[in-house]
Amino acid sequence: MLHELLGLALILALTFGAAWLLGRYLVKVYQGMPVWTDFLAPLERLLYRLTGVRPEQQMNWKQAVSALLLTNAVWLAYAWLALCLQDRIPLMNPDHIPGMTWHQGFNTAVSFVTNTNLQHYSGETGASYFSQIFVLQFLQFVSAASGIAALIMILNGLREAQTRSLGNFYAYFVRSVTRVLLPLSIAAALLLLIGGTPMTFAGAAESYTLEGDTIRIARGPVAGMVAVKQLGTNGGGYFGPNSTHPFENPSYFTNVVENVSILLIPIALVFAMGGLLRQPGFSRVVMAVMTGIFTVFLGLTVWAELSGSPWIADAGISQPSGSLEGKEMRFGAAASALWGVSTTATSNGSVNAMHDSLTPLSGGILMLDMMINALYGGVGVGLINMLVFVIIAVFLSGLMVGRSPEFFEKKLESREIRIAALVMLLHPFLILGGTALACWIYLTQGGNEALAWLNNPGFHGFSEILYEFTSASANNGSGFEGLGDNTPFWNVSTGLVMLLGRYVPVIGPLAIAGMLAGKRISPPSPGAFRTDTAVFGIILTSVILIVAALSFFPALALGPVAEFLTR
Repeated sequence: MLHELLGLALILALTFGAAWLLGRYLVKVYQGMPVWTDFLAPLERLLYRLTGVRPEQQMNWKQAVSALLLTNAVWLAYAWLALCLQDRIPLMNPDHIPGMTWHQGFNTAVSFVTNTNLQHYSGETGASYFSQIFVLQFLQFVSAASGIAALIMILNGLREAQTRSLGNFYAYFVRSVTRVLLPLSIAAALLLLIGGTPMTFAGAAESYTLEGDTIRIARGPVAGMVAVKQLGTNGGGYFGPNSTHPFENPSYFTNVVENVSILLIPIALVFAMGGLLRQPGFSRVVMAVMTGIFTVFLGLTVWAELSGSPWIADAGISQPSGSLEGKEMRFGAAASALWGVSTTATSNGSVNAMHDSLTPLSGGILMLDMMINALYGGVGVGLINMLVFVIIAVFLSGLMVGRSPEFFEKKLESREIRIAALVMLLHPFLILGGTALACWIYLTQGGNEALAWLNNPGFHGFSEILYEFTSASANNGSGFEGLGDNTPFWNVSTGLVMLLGRYVPVIGPLAIAGMLAGKRISPPSPGAFRTDTAVFGIILTSVILIVAALSFFPALALGPVAEFLTR
């Protein structure tokens, strides 16, 4: 057990050390300072010339929203069409994989455009090589870059004094691809290749069992897709079993590489925020809040999994290695627990163990992780979600001291608070509303074979439904996998939840940043509440936990909590 815990310490030490260095680099990239990747500038200029983009042209928040929605709408249409017609595209389909149905194609296209990568198909049998590379892997780059670009524009709005300009969305988007995601993905892919992850365009390999049967072993351009799926907090697996598959994650070495990659950019962006805002104290408070809650969730999950299954323990059977059901022996219970908390804290969604097999307490923590949806989070968007909590905390702090709330020396007025409140309330509405609808349909129409998608009735079955909508709304993409989810209901309902869960929490903060950018800076009054103190960190933590508890505890009580108490 000691060596497993030392492994966790190594992963976390590597992650925070690399994220700190990357954060310093990101500040230079987005402030236009000289960096070692400047040799890519000609490529960027070529892209601007081909697309007619003028990177020096400034945008207000409405123009930024238009650019975000326009580009994403084009990618959505392209992906939906390509996935449904992949069998008719005479390229890179050696295994003759058929096209997706309209509803599965819709769900998959929405999933990858929104950086969710919820997969209602098995990658090696559901997507051709063309789709894997030119549709899904392409979207893993551009969806992640869209989130980072939106964050940088929001930070610009919070920093600048009385301006309507937030920067240029396209310039930040291109820079996020060329200067951040592309070089990091190449480095991670090379490490995965060294670790044994395949990268080939050959079709499935044929082999023979000891009984003389012929089997086909799927393979493909795996290393490249796995690298960006982790670094971009995408999470979509090349294979159905995701990073439990020995081709996606062959060894403990590749597991370390991938786990570090999951957390790297989200944590680096928190470090970079201090430099980009010129508010290092505020950045440290946000980092402390995120890391504090993350550490508590990690400790509880590791303890629960190393303690073993309570039902097996009740039978008097020893579990010296912890609960190993649904886990890979090459990783162990502790590393699987770290991955689970990492992937749900960052809206990554990849898995190196079956979440459906986790102990009830662990499953509940992973759901709560996604319900908060602001602990590091997806690249860019997770920090945006945290800023919504920050604005609510600043507002409440102002009420407590009896003064108008001020954020970075600008007064927060009712319109900013209303937008933040609506964004914060949307998440529980999507999760709880979707779960209620699914339960009602199942209970009233369960006799219909087309709707009999629940294989585990009772508390655990409810948890599977709750987890699916939580994952979709949080743009996470992981699942308990106990559902028959490739149906019109699940594909359409989760597709709509993913769209709303992605764009409203980005558009709202962009609007807030644009409104604050247009205000004059007012000198801090003696009673102004500072956001770079430990007291504010405590208030922010309390707001996050109280909102999550009030919104989600009743639902959690019906699922993982009830399952835990009825062992």
